[in-house]
Amino acid sequence: MPDGLTALAALGIRVDARDAAPLRGIRFVNGLQEIGASFLRGVGYGIRRTVLHQWMVDRAAECGVLLHWGRRITGLSPKGLLVEGRVVSCRWLIGADGQNSQLRKLAGLEPASPRRYRYGFRRHYRIPSWSDFVEVHWSDRGQMYVTPVAEDQVCVALITRHSGLRFDEALPQFPKLAARLEHATILGSTIGAITASQTLREVHTGSIALVGEAAGSVDAITGEGLSIAFQQAIALADALRASDLTPYGRTHSRITRLPRRMAALMLLLDSRRGLRERAFRALATEPGFFGRMLAMHTGTLSPLEFGLGPSLSFGWRLLTA
Repeated sequence: MPDGLTALAALGIRVDARDAAPLRGIRFVNGLQEIGASFLRGVGYGIRRTVLHQWMVDRAAECGVLLHWGRRITGLSPKGLLVEGRVVSCRWLIGADGQNSQLRKLAGLEPASPRRYRYGFRRHYRIPSWSDFVEVHWSDRGQMYVTPVAEDQVCVALITRHSGLRFDEALPQFPKLAARLEHATILGSTIGAITASQTLREVHTGSIALVGEAAGSVDAITGEGLSIAFQQAIALADALRASDLTPYGRTHSRITRLPRRMAALMLLLDSRRGLRERAFRALATEPGFFGRMLAMHTGTLSPLEFGLGPSLSFGWRLLTA
């Protein structure tokens, strides 16, 4: 997303457009209903995770970071970290090890509430991209996201609350998308993962701080996971520079507040077909509202700038749709 690119640039990483596909906006598709909007400022990029990972590795090495791949954390020490039984002394210890963070468990920073799980699968197809928008297709079984990642390649991700549902079984539930992909070549393997919504009471203790999904996560339906992590990284760096983690906790809450609210709203549409269809009808009669919501979601419009008037107008249309 554009806000993620801004944060990534602040970390010293520039997107090489030769290895990415520009994205102009977001489009929602619900059967025959469609609503979309362009980003208010800038563009997004569809990037293969392996490519982004290599850019981050290269930048870390450029900054003098030593990377020890495949080493196993075995515990905490009063002086720092135990890596395969050996003490690694440190002033600060940062856990960036994902939603199942081992360091979070060792530090006692467990989630404040039970996790809410959904299940995700992703597959790449060789097919010319038919749009420069990210498409989110809705059905009663979940969502399918289509993101161009090259001129001739798209990434399709399924996110569902149904634990037994698999990609090939779900695809016919999205007939417009299934028709487009019918003759496309599948690239590589279909990979699955769990997406969890969880909140932590604290994201730091003593000299230990958590960042990214180790510090709590929002459902992947927002598309903001990486953007959130990059913004947190900048805030954490500022806190380390000041030798005080307290401001990081406050900034972390601010960064995640809006994505959590957006996730709750979108998951409400996921679980209630009637409300979803009513919302799509209302959005079709108030097309500017979707664009303003997208601008607020990507940080180019503040909730104050969004204003009460558009919300009241949309609420009325939602009631009468």
